[in-house]
Amino acid sequence: MPKSTLTFVCTECGGESLRWAGQCPHCHAWNTLQEFQVRKAAKEAKPRPLQPAKAVALADLAPDDAPRTRLEWGELNRVLGGGIVAGSLVLIGGEPGVGKSTLLMHAAAQVARGGTVLYVSGEESGHQVRMRAQRLGALEPKILLLAENDLETICEAIEHERPRLAIVDSIQTVTDAGLEGSAGSVTQVRESAARLMRLAKEIGVPVFLVGHVTKEGSIAGPRVLEHIVDTVLYLEGDRRQELRLLRATKNRFGSAEEIGVFAMGENGLEEVSDPSAALLASAAQAAPGTVIVSVLEGTRPLLVEVQSLVNSTQNHPLRRVANGLDVNRLHMILAVLERRVRDLSFGNKDVFVSVAGGIRITEPAADLGLALSILSNENNRPMPDGLVVIGELGLSGEVRRVGHLDRRLQEAARHGLTRALIPAGSRAVRPSGLDIVEVRTVAEAIAAAFSSPIRSGEFIREAEVSVS
Repeated sequence: MPKSTLTFVCTECGGESLRWAGQCPHCHAWNTLQEFQVRKAAKEAKPRPLQPAKAVALADLAPDDAPRTRLEWGELNRVLGGGIVAGSLVLIGGEPGVGKSTLLMHAAAQVARGGTVLYVSGEESGHQVRMRAQRLGALEPKILLLAENDLETICEAIEHERPRLAIVDSIQTVTDAGLEGSAGSVTQVRESAARLMRLAKEIGVPVFLVGHVTKEGSIAGPRVLEHIVDTVLYLEGDRRQELRLLRATKNRFGSAEEIGVFAMGENGLEEVSDPSAALLASAAQAAPGTVIVSVLEGTRPLLVEVQSLVNSTQNHPLRRVANGLDVNRLHMILAVLERRVRDLSFGNKDVFVSVAGGIRITEPAADLGLALSILSNENNRPMPDGLVVIGELGLSGEVRRVGHLDRRLQEAARHGLTRALIPAGSRAVRPSGLDIVEVRTVAEAIAAAFSSPIRSGEFIREAEVSVS
């Protein structure tokens, strides 16, 4: 009888241990070791190959000239690096109800217009999948449906049909009868993904996997699952809002910093080719605490609106809430403002900041805009119309330069903005119709943004704005 090996696998880093411990010895995460039991197959005598494999020079390998499968949606092609690569394994994660299955059904319909697509549903029945496809207008005759959870059956269907695209919804429902553990366990998820990866590479069929996420926002199952696949995509967005963001966090065939923007409507998802216009369509006009900043997602500049609310309170502890921003970044900016601007204190005030449209800003180019937004709301002074703010804020109050400033300014000019605050010393092409103001410190930025006369008691007097 084949023996079974019992190990413990960390769900964060994928490291293995012979015995359970409260802390992973590899990544030092707490309470992440789970039991992993694999039954070893009986050894069989394997014939030696007539021509054993040998190493070859990398330059002698012929380049792969097979074209990518390009989809009708340019936003999806952008995130995938130009299209679907043959033999690739792509993992798509997201919260329940955000639209993962809807997105893949649209992609299946687009690929099915030029070839066969195999859609494996492990959670829904065939009638449920057909109803969704009919509602989305994706009822294509070349979409084959397989309602199955058994891994062996799924692999046999993929190998027999040789589709142009295979979709498995979801990997947490797939089980291998030769392994112990229920569906979704570390054992089943890890081995099922590895088996599908080997099959995809052998026959050249791209496979898309749907992955559930935990309450922390990471894909459920072992972290090694993300290491196995070629591309990891996250579909982000609030189910109560219209916009959805498809973000690549790993991509072996393209940039891992690109995003695709989609809008959820009655007929499913639609791509948004001009995200800045969609985000600025609902921007507040001349409201205290709102400012437009230019951020870069991959190679694409986006114009987004940052909102702030400063409220005096007697409650303790004070609240610092950041929606779409890193709260630690907010704490740093508040400390810089208190230290570098006279007569300014947030010691008895709650501060709330938010990025409109459900966008999450991760780069520091929005620091200066966030600081001016907080000051604008604190003193009830709206920012000038048509102003875009770009710049990183240092701890000493200096405004630092950011990358790809040309793209940011061109995007601002294309959408009708008339004035831009940028870091001093930036070498950028100045678009026509856009007044450029260079600032070196947060004090200069305050004076430039609020260039109108400042009355005492309404805002910090210009003479008192200084950098210590």
